[in-house]
Amino acid sequence: MNLFRSEEHVGRWLEQNCYESGATISAGKLSELAHAWWSARLAPDWRPRTRAQNQATLDRLGLIGSFWQLP
Repeated sequence: MNLFRSEEHVGRWLEQNCYESGATISAGKLSELAHAWWSARLAPDWRPRTRAQNQATLDRLGLIGSFWQLP
């Protein structure tokens, strides 16, 4: 994971390092994802989610497309 100040910063970094663009999300969206994924993890009754439940979380957050499709 890399953090950038702006889309322009991403573009410069990609060009300088000869990389192709992958998935990018804002810090706010990353925070939403972390909260949705891990917020109940320490609850005594926590159980691992199914693949379908995890995919539903990504979909609900608008993280769609091939990068966000779980295997």
